[in-house]
Amino acid sequence: MLIAAAVCPHPPLLAPEVTGAYGPGVRDLGRLRTACRQAVAVLLGAAPDLLVVVGGAARTAEYPPAAAGSLRDFAVPLTVGGPGAPVLPLSLTIAKWLLTGLPAAPPASWWGIASDAAPAECLGLGEKLAVLAPRVALLAMGDGPGRRARGAPGAADPGADRYDQQVAAALAVADPGALAALGARPELFVAGRAAWQVLAGAASPGAAPDAFDADLHYAAAPFGVSYYVASWRRRGAQ
Repeated sequence: MLIAAAVCPHPPLLAPEVTGAYGPGVRDLGRLRTACRQAVAVLLGAAPDLLVVVGGAARTAEYPPAAAGSLRDFAVPLTVGGPGAPVLPLSLTIAKWLLTGLPAAPPASWWGIASDAAPAECLGLGEKLAVLAPRVALLAMGDGPGRRARGAPGAADPGADRYDQQVAAALAVADPGALAALGARPELFVAGRAAWQVLAGAASPGAAPDAFDADLHYAAAPFGVSYYVASWRRRGAQ
């Protein structure tokens, strides 16, 4: 059963190795990093038996727990994970960076979900993952609309704004049904839709609207891409 979930974005900029101590937007990145650490702390504080990490990928696949990821495609000499060749997609590479060095982390299952996967596939995978252990915590990695960054960062974009509002509202009240109903919207360059719908499946779109307590720690588009950080905790779970 899913007892807790966290949503975090996966920009390479999250890793200080990418920007340095005095790079552009350090203040915005500091707030984002703090929110991600807070969400992960809430997730692990739920004392799960299994941590499931899901992020967008070229294809749907499970990765070995020790699989490595790298930011070499971004000209950054950062590798996380095991000693083998880096195979993790960007979403799971950033997730592994977020989790590296944290104490008392439970066993983890690592899944990439095809970024263009149909909602039914995403929901089905979520339902499957939620029953892998009595107490499952899920970390869903995904960015929101990135169309602003493809044109003029910060420019008004009504379509992206509406999508932002839908996602942020669903995360703020732990509404899996609203996440399940999100459209793919490829013209908005949304990288996180599939992972969020895996979360929806794990939480069950038919769950009671008050099944989870929720906190939206962060929702902004500081670099032309929308990032959300949220925590869900099942009510009554000890």
